[in-house]
Amino acid sequence: MKKPLILISNDDGIESDGIRTLWREIRKFAEVVVVAPHTQQSAVGHAVTVSNPIRVRKNLIDKNFYGFAVEGSPADSVKLAVRNLLKGRKIDLLLSGINHGSNTAINIIYSGTVSAATEGTILGIPSIAVSLASYTFNDFSASAVFAAKLSKYVLKKGLPKGTLLNVNVPAVKKEKIKGVLMTMQGKSVWDDHYESRLDPNKREYFWLTGKMKILDKNNSCDEIAVNENYISVTPVHYDLTDYVTLEKIKSWKIKL
Repeated sequence: MKKPLILISNDDGIESDGIRTLWREIRKFAEVVVVAPHTQQSAVGHAVTVSNPIRVRKNLIDKNFYGFAVEGSPADSVKLAVRNLLKGRKIDLLLSGINHGSNTAINIIYSGTVSAATEGTILGIPSIAVSLASYTFNDFSASAVFAAKLSKYVLKKGLPKGTLLNVNVPAVKKEKIKGVLMTMQGKSVWDDHYESRLDPNKREYFWLTGKMKILDKNNSCDEIAVNENYISVTPVHYDLTDYVTLEKIKSWKIKL
């Protein structure tokens, strides 16, 4: 039986522990190609490179081919994989991750991890973004195992056109995960600001800081579900139209 072809990308960079753990788990049942940014690209959103050349180099593990490192964004990496590097081969699934840090609520808008999956969806590939909800917890094993199980479901059942799955895994050992919840994107937002600092030459610079302001009330939303040690799976689509408001403003009768 022919193995599915799965493309893996991320925004933490091709050398990150998360993407390598995911690669090791997925290659147990699929043919895997990794195409990911050469360096850390967190919070770049859906940026694509249009004014500079993009260089690509092969990346090796133990002297064997592992994937392609792209000097660009997560979306660049997926575009290049589909348009050039895989030479027209049919990709059965795209996995983006495993990201260090959650991508719940408003973070979905900023996330390079989700944007890599969004680009896959735009290009007609069933896509899943996977994040581990911590910057310091380094055990990606439960996230990788769940990503593999979910991948097999999606390969069998498919996803609606234009929809990806955004997965967030709590930063606890596997035995402490309570289960899996299908959730909505939460309403929580960042209460952030820029700290003013001085460099050694007494020149001012700014550093973004802040904390998440929790606005959600129950675990039907992604942020709360993860905080309660559930794996959160949220279907996300890139159609940003507010259809309710669209119907309302049709009556405005604005003239040129």
